[in-house]
Amino acid sequence: MTALPRFFEQVNRYFDSAAELLDLPDGLLRQIRTCNAVYHLSYPLRRDDGSIEVIHAWRAHHSLHRLPVKGGFRLTEHASEDEVTALAALMTYKCALVDVPYGGAKGAIRIEKSNYSDGELERIIRRYTFELNQRKAIGPGLDVPGPDMGVSAREIAWMSDTYTALEHGEIAAPGAVTGKPVSQGGVRGRVEATGLGVYYGLRETVAQADDMKELSLEPGLDGKRVVVQGLGNVGAHAARYLRDDGAIIVGIIEREGAIYCASGLDPDEVEAHRRDGGSILELDADHRLEGKDGVNGLEWDCDILVPAALESVITADNAPRIQAKIIGEGANGPTTADADAILRERGVLQVPDMYLNAGGVTVSYFEWVKNLSHVRFGRMDRRFTQAAHGRILAAVEDLTGKSFNGDVVDRVAVGASEEDLVFSGLEETMISGFEQIRQMAKLHAVDYRRAAFAAAIGKVANSYRERGIFP
Repeated sequence: MTALPRFFEQVNRYFDSAAELLDLPDGLLRQIRTCNAVYHLSYPLRRDDGSIEVIHAWRAHHSLHRLPVKGGFRLTEHASEDEVTALAALMTYKCALVDVPYGGAKGAIRIEKSNYSDGELERIIRRYTFELNQRKAIGPGLDVPGPDMGVSAREIAWMSDTYTALEHGEIAAPGAVTGKPVSQGGVRGRVEATGLGVYYGLRETVAQADDMKELSLEPGLDGKRVVVQGLGNVGAHAARYLRDDGAIIVGIIEREGAIYCASGLDPDEVEAHRRDGGSILELDADHRLEGKDGVNGLEWDCDILVPAALESVITADNAPRIQAKIIGEGANGPTTADADAILRERGVLQVPDMYLNAGGVTVSYFEWVKNLSHVRFGRMDRRFTQAAHGRILAAVEDLTGKSFNGDVVDRVAVGASEEDLVFSGLEETMISGFEQIRQMAKLHAVDYRRAAFAAAIGKVANSYRERGIFP
């Protein structure tokens, strides 16, 4: 098997390729490309048995062209400085592409979560928050962490509580982290956000008749066969929304292996089975792969492949055998630069991660805005809008002499809830982002990944120029 290049190196290879399309000074490009700072944190943990373990963690700030910087943090035994630096860079370009006003950041704590008790995990998270605060690397105007791999609303609540205690009296303290429980200042719709964003992005992709014609596919999601890798928060919701719009989930790849069923799998049933402690390998399927062989499910016959788990799973080794016509990158960095070149040569349409999984940071931005304004979305105008719609229906009834039945009134005379507004904002963001990528791709006759990077780099460059840092 070919050795993989370092993750940050792969991101910068994409950057360099896209930068060739832009007329920007070398110095400005070097500034955008370079990671501003990386904090390596080491601190003690007293285990439940009384022993002491040293915990290693990181926080990377890639770009400060906008403040605060934004990015999740993850709990994984494979965490490294290279990983967080690469992910922070992707966050810079992702936020720029979809017009979310943040610089890029990322964090990680190097642990295997299942090896620690709830009490130990709480101590790890709270100390991590303290260490970040000591370095001015967390705060609503500085750095806003959020959830990533292995991190749920519970861990985010611990982080928020710790920061609030350390910065007692700061009125904007809830905005220091996102992904919080709704009762603690979170926003409705955040859990589904990244998976829903994947769905919106793929929906826009397959709606392009000219692109689909080149792939010998009909426009639309109806009947498209989909293989999903990773049935976590991103993959599960993406699979559900794709299924609801007519796609057929034919394959699911998880840690314990992979299953394939030509007639379709119900992601809700699969998720429920795993939640009850079962394995996907116990479910009825046409084909199954056990253990580490499950990664070979990426090569199964399908129209759309959605890698929504780990980075660097599509490599130069397996790219020639990928049968999907469209790859929708739900995870960060699932395709290596060498694999990208092979897939482009083979005519596979790749929808890049820096666009497709931007749903999470988009809705995190909505949460941050909500926390700073201290007003729930919809609170000021929901009832007013509902009453206005009711008055319009009443006026139509007066003009026509006909009365609407209760079902019509219930459907029309409503005001938008917080979740409605969040999903509407996310949909607008994903549609707008796709149009920008598509226009850039057509302008330079390049693939979507190169176009996305070029669009993002251009926006970061404009931010520096507007601040007078570069001519």
